[in-house]
Amino acid sequence: MLHLLYILAFTIIAFLAVSNLIRSLITVSMGTQRSYYPQGNGNYRNSMLGQKSYHPELFDENGDRINEPLLVMRSVNVEDARQQLDALYNASPSVGRQEQEEDI
Repeated sequence: MLHLLYILAFTIIAFLAVSNLIRSLITVSMGTQRSYYPQGNGNYRNSMLGQKSYHPELFDENGDRINEPLLVMRSVNVEDARQQLDALYNASPSVGRQEQEEDI
């Protein structure tokens, strides 16, 4: 008998939890569809609907919007890449220290 009481109690708690979850999801979805504009004569609302705000990195030094792709990749063959990496490695300050340690 006690087992049936536990099953009934946990079933009721589960239904309450699921109904609360559904109610919360509906409340959140209603909140995201709302638009928040300040109270006033409506001029602010009409002016804000036509404006788009762009990310600051999409502007050049003069403040004009950039209309070109931001990521440009060029193909490099393996030998060119290896030469560039070797040049960077040889130009690093740690290479000189390693050679001095090997000489000692």
